[in-house]
Amino acid sequence: MTYPASGRKFPKIAIDMEKCTVPFLCKRCLQACPTAVFNVRRIIAKEERLKEMDPRVDGNYVLSAPRTDKCTACNKCIEVCPVGALKIEVP
Repeated sequence: MTYPASGRKFPKIAIDMEKCTVPFLCKRCLQACPTAVFNVRRIIAKEERLKEMDPRVDGNYVLSAPRTDKCTACNKCIEVCPVGALKIEVP
């Protein structure tokens, strides 16, 4: 990803969703990241009216990295991930 005004390139964060199945329960990358790059969001399509979503069910929540512009490529998230679901490519 390139920031249009400055031409600065940001790290590309790849999340393997096959490995990261219950991010709401784990949250290790969220806790380890000093710049708050990651967040966990629920899958709206799986929601049922007036029912709570169980965070233990695979696929109800997904990990995303919307703030790649804040990533310093410190690799702390990679070190703490118990399933090896994260990869960072630095341009």
